[in-house]
Amino acid sequence: MAEPSSLIRIVESAQVGRILARRSARFNEAEQTVRPILDAVRQRGDRALMEYARKFDQLDRTGVEVPANELAASARKLKPAFRAALRAASKNIRAFARLQLPEPKSVQVGPGIRLGQIVRPLDTVAAYIPSGRYPLPSTLMMTVIPAQVAGVARISVATPRAVDEIFGTASLLKVHHVFQMGGAHAIAAFAFGTRTVPKADRIVGPGNIYVAAAKKLLAGEVGIDFIAGPTEILILAAAGNPAWIAADMLAQAEHDTDASAILLTPSKSLAKAVAAQLARQLETLPTAAVARVALRKNSAIILVDSLEQAVELSNRFAPEHLSIPHNVLLRRVKNAGSVFIGPNSPEAAGDYASGPNHVLPTSGAARLRGGLSSADFVKVISVQQVSPSALRGLAPAITTLARSEGLEAHARSVEARLLG
Repeated sequence: MAEPSSLIRIVESAQVGRILARRSARFNEAEQTVRPILDAVRQRGDRALMEYARKFDQLDRTGVEVPANELAASARKLKPAFRAALRAASKNIRAFARLQLPEPKSVQVGPGIRLGQIVRPLDTVAAYIPSGRYPLPSTLMMTVIPAQVAGVARISVATPRAVDEIFGTASLLKVHHVFQMGGAHAIAAFAFGTRTVPKADRIVGPGNIYVAAAKKLLAGEVGIDFIAGPTEILILAAAGNPAWIAADMLAQAEHDTDASAILLTPSKSLAKAVAAQLARQLETLPTAAVARVALRKNSAIILVDSLEQAVELSNRFAPEHLSIPHNVLLRRVKNAGSVFIGPNSPEAAGDYASGPNHVLPTSGAARLRGGLSSADFVKVISVQQVSPSALRGLAPAITTLARSEGLEAHARSVEARLLG
């Protein structure tokens, strides 16, 4: 068995700045790689798309769109246990998406002044579903179901490989526009539209650095969710089951060699016990080759003075996933993509079936927003209705402010109504 100290660092909180400092993604290099691909798809549409799909995705069909009968055939291959899991997970994901959906509303703020909002879905959205090392039908649910709850009429899905679990899940969710394409060329196709692929109002879903770079470059031409970096978790614990904590860290570390799993604890004995458990559990973990690198390169157990200090450090880091031991700490949490409370709320529950979305902000973006939600698929449009008497009452404020800005026609547009 490997010595725990050789597997993961146990360090004092004085070193926290260096440990929590994220390595910047190599976007410059990735952007240089994807720019010619984006330009080619913009200029040559389906022809360029097919060239890249054959080269990078090993596409062997005549077009990138997957026929409905192929999706249905994949659905028939799904095992009963997988179908049951989809039903259970999708029920909770759909319920949570309904909770997050903005609602139309109005209020009378004064006599003759009614203000409100209407909510309208986007026309077309696209979801990118990875299917490389780990095909992710769960991401298909997390991206498609909120869009369905929002009322989006046309939902497209791109995935680079033909995987029955992904194609079958799309069929069961009644997604009719599925494309076998990946990487930057898939993002470009959705951003610009081709004869085969509908142009999207927004592109969502995770991907590798080339997908992220393409989304970053095209963010001005198409809506995106966010630019995702390596996945990460912060776990705060003063006590608890070391085997469970280690299992949660490994669940994050197995994603990618750039993933990060960090435990903040005031307990030296817990730190040592978790490190020992990590080494022990890696011995039988099929994904140990990936997880071991992530633990050594990007992960640590950090000794802090208290859980309160741990929350302060967490807020500075703004983690994608945050695990806390009890509700008491929740009021101190300011920045996190998703929070998991208590020993029976592992991050894996959120990844698959508890309901909240697993498409979450990384690399500190949790300071700015939460995870993907049904609200990302709608427009909230303000509405106002003013009566003649109410306009008369507002006129002095409107005309004074308009003229202070040098916008005379604005003032006159109000005064014309007052003069009748």
